[in-house]
Amino acid sequence: MAIRAILFDVYGTLLDVHGLTEALEALAPGQGATLSALWRQKQIDYTRIRTLSDRYAPFDQLTADGLDFAAEKLGVHLTAPQRAELLRAYQTLPAHPDAVSTLKALSQRGLTLGVLSNGTPSMLAAALEAAGLTAYLPVVLSVDAVRAYKTANAAYRLGPEALKLTASEIGFVSSNAWDAAGASWFGYRVFWVNRGREPMERLGVAPEAEGRSLAEIAAWATSSR
Repeated sequence: MAIRAILFDVYGTLLDVHGLTEALEALAPGQGATLSALWRQKQIDYTRIRTLSDRYAPFDQLTADGLDFAAEKLGVHLTAPQRAELLRAYQTLPAHPDAVSTLKALSQRGLTLGVLSNGTPSMLAAALEAAGLTAYLPVVLSVDAVRAYKTANAAYRLGPEALKLTASEIGFVSSNAWDAAGASWFGYRVFWVNRGREPMERLGVAPEAEGRSLAEIAAWATSSR
């Protein structure tokens, strides 16, 4: 079945979640990359724990909680102004270099484009605007609507409901292997952006396609129409 629309994950896929590494390094010399990685790990850990336990909290809270844990774990003291500035900066993470050109190319092919993200509506509005992506993404879906994070079926179900398409008519793009697996389980046509050349998660499922950059999506989407 032809792909008629494509939904993108946002954090990690379109936006660089490690885009604050230099700022973290300035605050914690020698630990910037480690702090960034642990911050991201705990942020995602908390989405899973809260969804499993039916104790939803919005993604901006989990982002702050992840930062607080990572800083304490690594012995990094953040003043209140430093913490506030990092959380403010997280709202405007940089886009990956190939994001704009890819979205522009796909929109010119007549595909409906959007995002399906763990971010809150306000986070997504600010982030996509700051990254210059808003004009290419008319459909913005947040799991906040169902109070359950990916990889819950309720989160992925937002796509077919909003687009009035079956999951098999929707392409789903993520750089997160766990998200690619979850979306594949749900029934989306999945493209995994494997920038780090990582092995696929051992979950008994594989994405339809895999590439090293967003730029490779256009050829896949065209061949699938």
